[in-house]
Amino acid sequence: MNTLETVLAYACLAAAAPAAGAGDEPAIGARIPELSFTDTRYLPRSLTEFGERKAYVLVFTTTDCPLVQRYLPRLAALEREFRPQGVQFVAVGVGPHDSLIELAAQAVEKGAGIPFVKDFDGSTVRALGVERTPEVVVLDAERRLRYRGRVDSQYRLGGVRPDEGRADLRSAITEVLAGREVTVSETPVDGCRIQPAWKGLEETPSYAAVDAVLRARCQECHRPGTEAPFPLIDFGDAAAHADTIGEVVREGRMPPWYADERHGTFRNSRLLTDEERETILAWVRGGAPGPGDTPLPPPLEWPATDWRIGEPDLVIAQPQAEELPAEGYIPYRYEVLPYVFTHDTWVQAIEVRPDNPGSLHHANLVHFRVGLDFDEGGFLTGQVPGGAPLDLPAGTACMIPKGSVLALQMHFVTTGVEERCRIEIGLRYPRAKVMKELQHHMIVNRRFRIPPGAPAHPVAAEATFQRDATGVGMFSHMHLRGRDMTFEATYPTGKCETLLSIPNYSFDWQLGYELEPDSRRFPAGTRVEVLAHFDNSAFNPYNPDPTKTVRWGPQTHHEMMIGFLFYTEDGQALDLSIDPETGRVTGGEPEGGG
Repeated sequence: MNTLETVLAYACLAAAAPAAGAGDEPAIGARIPELSFTDTRYLPRSLTEFGERKAYVLVFTTTDCPLVQRYLPRLAALEREFRPQGVQFVAVGVGPHDSLIELAAQAVEKGAGIPFVKDFDGSTVRALGVERTPEVVVLDAERRLRYRGRVDSQYRLGGVRPDEGRADLRSAITEVLAGREVTVSETPVDGCRIQPAWKGLEETPSYAAVDAVLRARCQECHRPGTEAPFPLIDFGDAAAHADTIGEVVREGRMPPWYADERHGTFRNSRLLTDEERETILAWVRGGAPGPGDTPLPPPLEWPATDWRIGEPDLVIAQPQAEELPAEGYIPYRYEVLPYVFTHDTWVQAIEVRPDNPGSLHHANLVHFRVGLDFDEGGFLTGQVPGGAPLDLPAGTACMIPKGSVLALQMHFVTTGVEERCRIEIGLRYPRAKVMKELQHHMIVNRRFRIPPGAPAHPVAAEATFQRDATGVGMFSHMHLRGRDMTFEATYPTGKCETLLSIPNYSFDWQLGYELEPDSRRFPAGTRVEVLAHFDNSAFNPYNPDPTKTVRWGPQTHHEMMIGFLFYTEDGQALDLSIDPETGRVTGGEPEGGG
């Protein structure tokens, strides 16, 4: 153990707060009642949802305990070994400041197929009587407590043994599976004391401080006419939903953001600062008081048009609305829109706008020539929950080739009543000269098989830059079993860098991640690998059937693995003047559309 690890370990050991569960821990052999926690999908879950198992192993973790970091790879290996024998591992996060994204990122980093959950209220800690991390507990099939203690004796606060010594956890699992009493049922645990949840600020802020956060982080979506379930424009709106706001902010569920903040800098990041988060939580804890005598600024003014890209230059609409049933599952629908581009058309902004946003989960837009399949088209943009329309900076545009049509892939959802939804596509042409054409790598793997029950099945694909380029943004697409996705660049120098990590991918919030301008440059020869993991286990609450092998396919009960990386080429200088009424290059078309 190096000096820094030793200091951190002893700092954890010396924490002044008493251990949660100290003095009232259940005895070995006691039957444990239901355990509840929150998973990395932000859902309340219970141990019962794992189904019947021959044994359950719960390991208590934080993201900063040095012994947790050392033991997680070993625990991941034990999970892979004992999973086929009916043993369910669960990593229970107990760090007061650890977010669910951080817990999910820890699983990705350590290659752990173990489900990670968070014990927000300390109920699981108290129910099992654990005191430190990485303490482990083994329950048998009847949920009787059979072992509580360390993983083994190799990693200690004062140093490291050359071997694992007594493999306490392995021995306990083996004896439980064999139906025998555990020979050594309790062992001492080196590690960090489990700290009760931090209560935060004692002083309650007024609504005026909360209003500033809502304006900056929430009102873009939470206002009339958007897909958000309620507005947050004034005190009445916020007070009526105060408890809900407190819950989703505490869990990190809102504002929606799924990127690990340690990798990449994104200009559309929605993460709250620690100060903003605590302001909201303290306001909710204090009873959600009003602004008092503090004057509030006038309400924000939003664009008069319903189009987020501003008034479009061309609108292409579905001829008829989609008729949607009141309930059930709606397979993907496809439609070619009734408009043929008679010339190469340059576009700076594109918006996919449904007239009934509550019924549309997401839609993808491509351009292609009639006769090709949808998957063979050129991807343009999409409409996803919480996403933003394509709106490129001046000087950059995308080109729709002459003879192309637009096609939509639409995923609708039922709402309990019969619905209708009609989609319009708005295009805005460039006003400034176009110097760069937006391009993208569609990094895709269609030749995978996800085995039944696999909790973290890996699927990879890669692409290589042929010319020097500058990154614009990234986007991931998987279906209901998508667990995480990571973009990693290997430069010609041999240096490797993580561009984006989405450790708890959400099918419901397929956000784009927009890079800060000029923040990522890719010399020719740079290879970008995209690695995704898929959760085909029964614990995945969205999994249609964990007993089936899953392959590529267009419907949500199939799977997809696509990583989009958008970029411009550094050597390109098109210098194109565009007709603002048609999107056509003025003075004649360059060969190949420029």
